[in-house]
Amino acid sequence: MFFPERMTSIKPTDRVLEVGPGGTPFWRSNVLLEKIFDTDEALKQRGHTEALETEQEIVYYSDKKFPFKDNEFDYVICSHVLEHISEDDFEFFVKELQRVAKSGYIEYPTIYYEYMYNFKVHTTFVNYKDNVIYYMDKAKSSLNSFFPIQIFFYKTLENGYDEIIRKNKEYFVQGFEWHNKIDILKSDDIQEFFYMEFDLISIKKLTKKNSLLNRIKLFLRKFLK
Repeated sequence: MFFPERMTSIKPTDRVLEVGPGGTPFWRSNVLLEKIFDTDEALKQRGHTEALETEQEIVYYSDKKFPFKDNEFDYVICSHVLEHISEDDFEFFVKELQRVAKSGYIEYPTIYYEYMYNFKVHTTFVNYKDNVIYYMDKAKSSLNSFFPIQIFFYKTLENGYDEIIRKNKEYFVQGFEWHNKIDILKSDDIQEFFYMEFDLISIKKLTKKNSLLNRIKLFLRKFLK
């Protein structure tokens, strides 16, 4: 999770569910909900991180529906999970988040992250704006055309070169709290997934010293030495 400070609505008495915690659940979560995968697939889904070890309650499930009653929780955390949900199951999954809790926090990688690394277990583009979550099957884009470039960046990430993401996380990750209801919209228009407007002013900002583009250049020089 990149922006835990954005979770500002959890009360001390709230019962908190975390969906898909991977190997690093959030400390405030009371119950963890995890999908049942075989050993190899579970390793891929959690990004080859360590297996989950926790004293928090863990509930495993295999069906689409979450094994909880309506509004059983006060708050639900869903961090870096939506991009793993297929286009066919996406709307149902988000509605399940809203069914079991009245509010929550969602975090996911932006389209810029996907174009850089293109993790195969990430099947769906996600973007949130104006209280609407847009989603789109990655296979409907030209993303895979850049695979020779993406494999390079993927290997750098495997070797621990993640500074470009950590120092510019607002470009590569989006996180937000929601309350009561979120609208969900399937879209085949890739324009809906751009996280910012690259007008002349923002381009000038990006080309200044210590900007994102300059950091990418410095990163590449360092890695290729």
